[in-house]
Amino acid sequence: MADLSHMYREIIMEHYKHPRNKGLVDEEGYNKHRIKNPSCGDDITIQSKVEDGIVKDVRQDGSGCSICCASASVLTEKLKGMDVSEAKHFADAYLDLVAGNSYDESLDFGESKVFEGVRKFPSRIKCASIPWKAFKKTIE
Repeated sequence: MADLSHMYREIIMEHYKHPRNKGLVDEEGYNKHRIKNPSCGDDITIQSKVEDGIVKDVRQDGSGCSICCASASVLTEKLKGMDVSEAKHFADAYLDLVAGNSYDESLDFGESKVFEGVRKFPSRIKCASIPWKAFKKTIE
């Protein structure tokens, strides 16, 4: 289990230090939503572009703790290319996973599974969740 925890930390730090899809674009067709948590300083904006029911692009920008920023980075890789209903279902399942609720275990969580451990630290659940909540607002 210690090896698994170490691997999870490495994935989180890799995404924190080398975030994917960072930086917002000023183009038509993108929706964005910002969530700021004043109690801890996490401030994330997610931007997505949907065409023909498919999530064509997901971008992220912001600042905060390693969990929040890494979660945003992982999100942008995982949800790109999904159809909107699939992306919403995945985001809901991810939010249940990190909160310790029952979730659709048939999904391939990939790197997003590393955030499952935050459920042991209730104050960190919000850190891992706000990018995904912001994403859901961009596709509503």
